[in-house]
Amino acid sequence: MNILMATNAFYPHVGGVARSVQGFSAEFRRGGHRVLVVAPIFEGIPGKETDVVRVPAIQNFNGSDFSVPVRASGKVISALKSYAPQIVHSHHPFLLGDTALRIAATRDIPVVFTHHTMYEKYTHYVPGDSPQLKRFVLDLVTGYCNLCDAVIAPSQTVAEEIVRRGVKVPVEVIPTGVDVDLFASGDGDAFRKRMGIPPDALLIGHVGRLAPEKNLGFLTECMIRFLSRNKRAYFFVVGEGPLKQEIKQTFAAQGLAERFSSLGVMDHPELASAYQGMDVFAFASRTETQGMVLTEAMAAGTPVVAVDASGVREVVRDGENGRLVPREDYEEFVSALAWVAGLSLQERKRLGVRIADTADEFSMPRTAAKTFTLYESLVGVKPLRKTIEPSLWTTARKLIEEEWKIVRNIAHAAGHAVLSMPKSK
Repeated sequence: MNILMATNAFYPHVGGVARSVQGFSAEFRRGGHRVLVVAPIFEGIPGKETDVVRVPAIQNFNGSDFSVPVRASGKVISALKSYAPQIVHSHHPFLLGDTALRIAATRDIPVVFTHHTMYEKYTHYVPGDSPQLKRFVLDLVTGYCNLCDAVIAPSQTVAEEIVRRGVKVPVEVIPTGVDVDLFASGDGDAFRKRMGIPPDALLIGHVGRLAPEKNLGFLTECMIRFLSRNKRAYFFVVGEGPLKQEIKQTFAAQGLAERFSSLGVMDHPELASAYQGMDVFAFASRTETQGMVLTEAMAAGTPVVAVDASGVREVVRDGENGRLVPREDYEEFVSALAWVAGLSLQERKRLGVRIADTADEFSMPRTAAKTFTLYESLVGVKPLRKTIEPSLWTTARKLIEEEWKIVRNIAHAAGHAVLSMPKSK
């Protein structure tokens, strides 16, 4: 099958969406399918890429590490002349997500959208953030979902929420899979030696963007309390983001600089070793649709302590493969860390069996197979709806119709946002 993926985030950007697109693309290609990825230009992209079309983009939008693509360039049009996609998979509801709708409409092929993100929780990256902007984003994303043929939700919680918000098209729950073999192959002992961690130390780690939406203020306070009470405990973070320096300064101010490390972004082989070197993986984000780092940690055999939230409760089962803290409470989180630290060797082995079972449940071959089954069901149906012979006129008409749907969706979302504004006295 020929699959086109449109995404606003892709390598070398580090994040859940970029890794999801990379992971699914690689798995489909291993299965003999062709995947064309349409993505923005980022700083540091490889000199030569196969089946990747890059479009011009505004770099470091609003001080972030995101690139914002402009309208699809002639390179996309040129690539499509020699590539006949049978299905389009969109990974964002705007920018290149609009391009995905246009491509699907002009070729009368189905389009699938993965609802990776609860977008209203990320509006702080946009100038002029406000309750009205959040309302606009909610309506825009819901409207976009209903312009697609099917929507993939990474977790059951997300599926239920978007249906409640008004998504009418079929919704399938399919998480992004994890490469179990990759994360099981790390060398944790070597990683700990490179970091200078004593053999008997308790090493706690975290992986992710170091940004406000990841609830890192709460996690930092929990780790400071735990390290202050446990002199053999160490903590490190993997990732980059606007809070990196603030986190380092906070640990230093508490006299814990020697037991804290910020290691920046890691490629997969080194990242696998980092996961393997951890005794516990700590996670406090409450904005996830799916915490991919949770399944990565479990693929490495590492127990997780996390705050209960969407995308987390589907992975972490309290007392079985880690600890799921029911609320954002410092002492409860610290106690959960202490519970893992206090496990006997036999108890840790039993926990490890459940962790391995969870990793297998979320393996990439399994989730990719579910996604491909969805593709096949849609590709088999859509061609039956083609009643007009292709021509320049019908192609142009379909494009105009899709443009109108996109504009109407934006106008509808904007209207709701305006109506929700408080009335002036």
